[in-house]
Amino acid sequence: MTDCMLMQQAIAEASAAGAMEEVPVGCVVFHQPSGRIIGRGHNRRNTDADPTAHAEILALREAAAAIGDWRLTDCTLAVTLEPCPMCAGAIVNARVGRLIYGCDDPKAGAVRTLFQLCDDARLNHRVEIAGGILAESCAELLRDFFKAQRALGKK
Repeated sequence: MTDCMLMQQAIAEASAAGAMEEVPVGCVVFHQPSGRIIGRGHNRRNTDADPTAHAEILALREAAAAIGDWRLTDCTLAVTLEPCPMCAGAIVNARVGRLIYGCDDPKAGAVRTLFQLCDDARLNHRVEIAGGILAESCAELLRDFFKAQRALGKK
């Protein structure tokens, strides 16, 4: 499955989050050996009243359960927004082999923007990274969501 195909799946997850009035961030985890997506997630912080219910965390949990192992070395994680410090740390701890993301996050990005956790040589695992995959489509989801929220006086 190509990077663009994976990102399109993540965008579909992000759209599902937006429909729930959650910040539209979506994620999928692709397992190379099986050729299948084994984890999906979209933001559910408000829905679940859980500060850790980020798209990446939910997708990582589902992926680990699907293969029965917390090590996701043979997986590619695709997410629409550059991961935050919590999610970047989880990606490293899960030993994800490859990360692709859509748009940069200048306020909380921990892969390239504010921090570089996923390929920090001081950590015990480094992740292969590709950013900017369908970045404009990913950013447009976020812009449209926050514009609508402001119009409603919510955020």
